[in-house]
Amino acid sequence: MTGSDATQTRHCRRPAMQPLGVDGVSVSFGSDLTEAANRAALAFRASVEGADLPGVAEVATALTSVYLRLDLSCTDHATARAALKGLLASRNWYDAALPQGRRLWRVPALFGTDLAPQLHEAAALAGLSPADAATAICAAPLRVQTIGFAPGQPYLGQLPSQWDIPRQTGLTARVPVGALAVAIRQMVLFSVSTPTGWRHVGQTALRLFQPEKDDPFLLRPGDEVLFQSVTRAEYENIRATDPAGGAVAERLG
Repeated sequence: MTGSDATQTRHCRRPAMQPLGVDGVSVSFGSDLTEAANRAALAFRASVEGADLPGVAEVATALTSVYLRLDLSCTDHATARAALKGLLASRNWYDAALPQGRRLWRVPALFGTDLAPQLHEAAALAGLSPADAATAICAAPLRVQTIGFAPGQPYLGQLPSQWDIPRQTGLTARVPVGALAVAIRQMVLFSVSTPTGWRHVGQTALRLFQPEKDDPFLLRPGDEVLFQSVTRAEYENIRATDPAGGAVAERLG
């Protein structure tokens, strides 16, 4: 763990557990999105799934929390909470290893042009030229922090602090499937065509949601995505000839 990571871990609040609705439990690892809090949520979810706790029917992660749906015909809140408290106390989740089975995805992306028209605006807010902004986005893999908002849609991050730029005050009427947008040190890859307040800086040919498949989501929480800048001609060729959108995956462990 680096010095900055250790400082971030020390500043994380303790995990908090509370009931959520009739049959739910929420375990939060922080009110602010940090690498450590997201890591803790991913690691704790994997541990719950591996522990096969009686009465836990469903487990899902948000950015810094874990939701558990209970089968109240098999358990009750008091019993489930006692088991979860024991698991929470078993280690420091903020520096836990990330789950096994994660993948690194190399994803071609076109930055700027009329297909991703807000690169210049976002780059200026980050204090960068458009070319340097694209280079910075492609500099290192970004973790899939959670899947949400639309089927198979990943929130990716975090980018360096200069990318702590606000959302737009208005909405872009619609971005296409595969759009790459940025705000608040995160990136979103859009799995559906939708309005958004995030700035559209890149375009991929990915199909993130494939309902015809047994596993319809391309990306999973904990995966990492490394964007690779391509030209307009390269992007058009990928879009026309490659159903996978040019994405290549390798296992991380």
